[in-house]
Amino acid sequence: MFLSRPKRIDRTGDDRPVPNLAAFMWRMSGWYQVPACLLALVVAGLTVVPLDLQRRIIDDALKDGDADLLLTLALIYLGVITLGSAVKFLLRIYQGWLAESVIAYCRRHIIALHGKQPKGAGNGGTAVAIVNTELEAIGGFVGDGISDPLAQVGVLVAVVTYMVAVEPMIALVSLAFLGPQIVLIPLIQRKINQYVERRVDLVRSLSDGVAEPEEGEDAVMRVDHDVRRIFGNRMRLLLWKFLGKSLLNFLNAAAPLMVLAFGGWMVVEGRTEVGVVVAFISGFNRMAEPLRDLINYYRTYAQTDVKHDKVARWMDDRV
Repeated sequence: MFLSRPKRIDRTGDDRPVPNLAAFMWRMSGWYQVPACLLALVVAGLTVVPLDLQRRIIDDALKDGDADLLLTLALIYLGVITLGSAVKFLLRIYQGWLAESVIAYCRRHIIALHGKQPKGAGNGGTAVAIVNTELEAIGGFVGDGISDPLAQVGVLVAVVTYMVAVEPMIALVSLAFLGPQIVLIPLIQRKINQYVERRVDLVRSLSDGVAEPEEGEDAVMRVDHDVRRIFGNRMRLLLWKFLGKSLLNFLNAAAPLMVLAFGGWMVVEGRTEVGVVVAFISGFNRMAEPLRDLINYYRTYAQTDVKHDKVARWMDDRV
């Protein structure tokens, strides 16, 4: 069973790092990403099925008082969400196995490179920071870095397609709230990336000072200065991060309100059914999570790419 041992990653004989995060992901996982992507597509496909079942329960079973149809649709609904949970569980386990396999391989590789350096060469704290912290983020990203965004995009495409097919007017009016998110997030993320890159440098500097301590008041002052700069950097990063989250939460909450208002008006005018409005509200709630996850993915990819670049530079100096 694949859980009993890590994925085998063959050495190429060339210890030089790959040029970027995307190349690193392919080098570490390659075609092992295919099962994860297939499971992700199944998860995305199963997400849209409950929306139509909700609409049919309200507009067909309840409206006509058909108890048999209600029971049948409810059992189908239960089966779909059970299957979706099982597939998602398998996906997470497989992603975790890929990630931990990569982390284990990279730790051995980094430790081997550092062991080749002469005693007292310095930067021991940087090696410790890479092995203990930075590789967790870089290697862990390999596990879900391809299949997760695929699943999230799949969910968004499936839900939007369903909504446009069922009631285009409500869908198009409500989707207008998604546009500003596409513009705002990259702008905010660029600012966050600057603080992430600076934080990596500051933490490494502090780690070197702890791993190879110097005596004297000047050394103490340098450590205190680094700690203060890390704190200030982190607070500025959090300011931009939570500003972005607040804007997204507002826009995600406003979209279902638009469905309720505009869709409710269409129901009053006799242009649509109540079940359509209920399904659309549920649809936007389902879209909020993958949209938020995609934004987090973009943020995580950018931050992980910065960390990979830092580790690659460290490796270049030792190959």
